Amino acid sequence: MTARRRTAPSSSFGEPVQISGRDGAWDRVRADLEEHAVAVLHARLADWRPDRAGGPRLRALLGRDWDRYLEMTHPDVRMRFAASRVLLKFAAAVALRVPPQAVELGYGPTGRPFLRGYDAVDISLSHTEDLLLIGLTTKGLIGVDAERADRPLYTRGLHRHVCTPHEMTVLERLPQRRRGPALVRLWTLKEAYSKAIGQGLRFRFTDFGFGGEHQPARVLAPDGAPGTGVEWEFRTFSVDGGYVVSVAVSDAGFGGTQDTAARTMLDPHVVAALAEALGEDVEPDDGTGGEDDLLGW
Repeated sequence: MTARRRTAPSSSFGEPVQISGRDGAWDRVRADLEEHAVAVLHARLADWRPDRAGGPRLRALLGRDWDRYLEMTHPDVRMRFAASRVLLKFAAAVALRVPPQAVELGYGPTGRPFLRGYDAVDISLSHTEDLLLIGLTTKGLIGVDAERADRPLYTRGLHRHVCTPHEMTVLERLPQRRRGPALVRLWTLKEAYSKAIGQGLRFRFTDFGFGGEHQPARVLAPDGAPGTGVEWEFRTFSVDGGYVVSVAVSDAGFGGTQDTAARTMLDPHVVAALAEALGEDVEPDDGTGGEDDLLGW
């Protein structure tokens, strides 16, 4: 049985960790998970481009996503899909202390990704242009979203289609120059929350909202009344010189999982069978985190 923290983790979490490559700051990611039960990381697409688009390493890493990858015809879409999944698997491998090739992704009815066989770690991913974004948590649900800070959502009139009456009032009180950034913030918060609850764009953005940037971020009803309680936490960051990132995390009330290593959850015979099925020569985990496996693909 997975050990649980005796006390609840901190009510907040750190800023997104930049991962510049496969030998990036994974120790910081692991430290954030241990301290806050939440870790958020971002990377540049250029740092996670597969060296060989059809190579055996990429096929092993993508696993069940390999066929989906082959069906994509647009080169940029294929590249972003592969890079985001590879980064997600490397991040999950840090939490589970297994080689990234041993991580398998599944998808719910709305396309929400999850870790097959290990529901103690919830995951979320987002990518836009050259930014890749990953969220991990062991205390509930997580959703992440990223957009260009200068995306012209307001000037295109999208606020009339994605904002509640309360949000419209808040936006109209702002100076013209601040309405665009404020709407990008609201958009990413709505996306992050929708992803966390597994609804995606099926949950109409006009049915729920958030307050102004100087108010604590929480879900509000269309008229501005509270919509959620303290079980949800939301934060918005500016990363990589031009992107707005929002994170939504729920606390199930049981505290974060202290020990996330897959070897403590699975029978060693099951692990061996999984490794054989994947065609990987995986040595038993010695508790060091599998750093050698993380560096090559």
